[in-house]
Amino acid sequence: MPPRRLPFIVTLLTAAALVTGCSDGEDSGTESSAPTAEADAAVDQRVTEAEQRASEAEARVSELESELDTARQQAEEAETRADDAESRAEEAEAAALAAGEEAAAEAEPDTGDDETDQGSDASAPEASSLTTSQESAVRSAQDYLQFTAFSRTGLIGQLEFEGFSTEDATFAVDSLDIDYNEQAAAAAESYLDFSGFSRQGLIDQLVLEGYTQEQATYGVDQTGL
Repeated sequence: MPPRRLPFIVTLLTAAALVTGCSDGEDSGTESSAPTAEADAAVDQRVTEAEQRASEAEARVSELESELDTARQQAEEAETRADDAESRAEEAEAAALAAGEEAAAEAEPDTGDDETDQGSDASAPEASSLTTSQESAVRSAQDYLQFTAFSRTGLIGQLEFEGFSTEDATFAVDSLDIDYNEQAAAAAESYLDFSGFSRQGLIDQLVLEGYTQEQATYGVDQTGL
């Protein structure tokens, strides 16, 4: 009777199948874990990039806010300067009106009196050599200079605003002996009485009023700014 080996063979086959199954399971687990690690790394990289972009965006927002604050401050300073200039113009206009009323009240023009009342800042030419409109323009220019400081172009412009022709206004201003350096110094002091200025800001304001760069610089130098 041949030996009974069938149960033994079946046992061997079963064991082999179990070993093979375990090996396949380990390989499958290893292969499935690799994509997960790569995905985690990709997510981490995206998070890092997003955080970096957010940080850069925050920095840019801070820069824009700073620029906006600077622009607002400059706008406020410009508005203050404009208000000061408007106030000076209104005061000058009031002085001109008062001077006009005083001139109209005079029954007879007196050249000697005019020359006496002109003040030490501006000397007028001989009245006999002037036309009526030129004489009137000269008188108005002197009245303005007694009230406040003017640049050459500023005073000509003010006379034109009062209705004098460009020729008469220019003639009147150029006929007077005006020290525009001292006018600039007086204007600088007046501006500082109204508001605060940096040195360069005050120079720029005087240049805007019609003074030359040299006159404006001289005027600001006299304030000690």
